[in-house]
Amino acid sequence: MRDRGTAPTLDAPGVKQPPPGKPDAGESGRVRVKGRDKSRARLFGRAVLLLLAGALALGVRLHYEQHRHATIAAQQHRDFVPSVRVGTVRESDQVIHATWPGTILAFEAANIYARATGYISTRNVDIGSQMQTGDVLAIIAAPDLDQQLEQARAQLVQLHAAVEQAQANADLARVTNARTSQLVATGVSSKQLGDQDRLTFASRTAALAVARANVVAQQAAVDRLVQLTGYERVTAPFDGMVTGRFIDVGDLVQGDTTGGTSMFTMMHSNVIRIQIYVPQDQAFGLTVGADAIVRVPEMPKRNFPGKVTMIAGALAPGTRTLLTEVDVPNPDGALTPGTYCTVELRIPRRTPSFTVPADAIIFNQDGLQVAVVRDGTVHMQKITITRDFGREVEVVDGVNNDDAVILNPPVDLGEGSKVQIRAVPPEATP
Repeated sequence: MRDRGTAPTLDAPGVKQPPPGKPDAGESGRVRVKGRDKSRARLFGRAVLLLLAGALALGVRLHYEQHRHATIAAQQHRDFVPSVRVGTVRESDQVIHATWPGTILAFEAANIYARATGYISTRNVDIGSQMQTGDVLAIIAAPDLDQQLEQARAQLVQLHAAVEQAQANADLARVTNARTSQLVATGVSSKQLGDQDRLTFASRTAALAVARANVVAQQAAVDRLVQLTGYERVTAPFDGMVTGRFIDVGDLVQGDTTGGTSMFTMMHSNVIRIQIYVPQDQAFGLTVGADAIVRVPEMPKRNFPGKVTMIAGALAPGTRTLLTEVDVPNPDGALTPGTYCTVELRIPRRTPSFTVPADAIIFNQDGLQVAVVRDGTVHMQKITITRDFGREVEVVDGVNNDDAVILNPPVDLGEGSKVQIRAVPPEATP
């Protein structure tokens, strides 16, 4: 059996041999197949080369277009003049309007203590009572004090009598001494008697002086007791309202000068006083007589005008603030002591300053700046902010009145950049 994988030879029996000079049909087919394969390979290679050449040409073309567009964009960026919105720098008002919180105080306030020891026999007022100067608030019954006064007056009468007696003795001694002096001079009386009468007269004169001094001392004691008994009637020291009552009828009060019983509290509120602490940056320029407006949150539609009446001579070292008092007329009693309020002061400005829109502020590594536009060119100006009002800030340097500053400036804006100012409609607010 012949192996299928072994090709028949030309000399094998039974196999037809091709005629001489003619190619074998199988070999011819193989040659044609090989030729077609070579043609296809050449075509494929040419196609690949064409594709590669096209891709390379396309890449070169795209690269060229990108480079051209980048060059055009860079040139346009260099030649581009951005349009910007600007705000105007304004010179600040000559008067500073500053507001601080405060507490309303009575113009006058007094705690009334007992000066006489005794029992309350009469009480004429209560909290809220309106009183005039000298009105009786209460009466203290002090019988011991009254008896001390009567005793002192009786002793004063006795001392007056002692003065009269001493005066009579002095007069007698004076007359006796005069007569004895004449007798001694004529030799009728002895010098011993003369010296005795002269010294007696001097003694009686000194006794008269002592008696008169006793009268003066006793009169002072009587006057003191009279004053103490006068304190039995407790009176109002000024026009005002009773805001506190701490005694009632029958209470025992002590009249000690250091630990006396507290009886009433009174306040004068026809004029109220407010103490505020003005910061250092606004204290300069504040003077007595400056206008003030007081407002109370519970009365939003009312403004209470007042004046600065007192200014401390120095700032508090710890807070750098200046104690200031404002007086406000309060004839209708609308403002009550102890109420919270706000005080707006109108302080004359001493240091010139300018108001700049807050949207124009630039903060970077160079500090605080604004971009000022002059003749279409940007100039970066450093500024110093003194006060912040929210939408605006107050600065003291770097800008001038009517300068145009760029609002919300671009991040790439720099010194010398060219810009054009965008026109703002009349109804628009920059």
